[in-house]
Amino acid sequence: MNVPLLDLVAQYRAIRDSVLPAVQAVIESQQFVMGPAVAQLELEIARLARAQHGIACASGTDALLLPLKALQLRPGDEVITTPFTFFATAGTIHNAGGTPVFVDIEPDTFNLDPARVAAAVTPRTRAVVPVHLYGQMAALERLLPMPARGLPIVEDAAQALGARRRVDGQWRLAGELGWVTAFSFYPSKNLGAWGDGGMMVTSDAGVAERLRKLRLHGGAKQYHHDEVGTNSRLDTLQAAVLLAKLPHLAGWSARRREHAAYYTQALAGLAPVTTPAVDGCNEHIFHQYTVRVERRDALQAHLKSKGIGTAVYYPVPLHLQNCFSHLGYKRGAFPEAERAAAEVLSLPVYPELSRDQLDYVIEAIRGFYR
Repeated sequence: MNVPLLDLVAQYRAIRDSVLPAVQAVIESQQFVMGPAVAQLELEIARLARAQHGIACASGTDALLLPLKALQLRPGDEVITTPFTFFATAGTIHNAGGTPVFVDIEPDTFNLDPARVAAAVTPRTRAVVPVHLYGQMAALERLLPMPARGLPIVEDAAQALGARRRVDGQWRLAGELGWVTAFSFYPSKNLGAWGDGGMMVTSDAGVAERLRKLRLHGGAKQYHHDEVGTNSRLDTLQAAVLLAKLPHLAGWSARRREHAAYYTQALAGLAPVTTPAVDGCNEHIFHQYTVRVERRDALQAHLKSKGIGTAVYYPVPLHLQNCFSHLGYKRGAFPEAERAAAEVLSLPVYPELSRDQLDYVIEAIRGFYR
């Protein structure tokens, strides 16, 4: 049996009758850049995140970079984030002119540890970038004192569109509490485009206007530039694809949760495997189902030999990347992030998986540890 880590062909077959007419409509209109579908998608994603404004852009990376550029970081300005995340989280801080300052993660959720964030704040700190890793929200309510100290929160929700967390008895969605929140529409995401794409959401009208300018070379009017921006527009074709997929998102995420629960029950009691911990305040969307395992690399090779796709997100923490060596971090600086990098393995969890495929993955893991 073959069980890929992700099967976008299966997804396409299920939605072909709705997505192809949407693409055809854009082709007929010939409005390929900033067409009507882009504005409609901005409204829909902002509504989903309970934010006042949506600003589409060319990628999830740009969705992080542009709000950081809006902060006008200067040399020496620090932005606190996690070392256990995709490279863009820290790469955009650097490219916006700031210095990434890493703090360690919680060992259960893999998310930024708020207590360590508070201890890392200095007079040079300008912002905090928490990451909702694998589709589970970070404990934002424990970071909310930061804005009161003049430190905006830029949520990296690239993997968490639709995730929510109970705060003070109310459900709060990814994108609802931060100053600006970044979403990614990379094809592998729960809501994925047919290419790159991103979205920023905010309830700050002033920064929303600024972000709209920054994505269009720094001007609200063609050929008039208030500042130096960049070209970061979402193609109309991508917006049309995303709008066609959007009605399926909640069902797809629910299906991922079902698969995750099935894995967790079936792998319970298998000592070498630690299944994902879901914070009791969170509704996880399981962009990834990520376990901690003993002999990770050998298990991954075994599963590959059985036709089972897996991935390691992420094998090298950012503080140990060569490009950040100038920051002076050494091995052992963030033991939880380093331990996670050595132990994590993501299993197939996409919505179209069959029960037989899930059972095949489970039996292959159990067989390896017998």
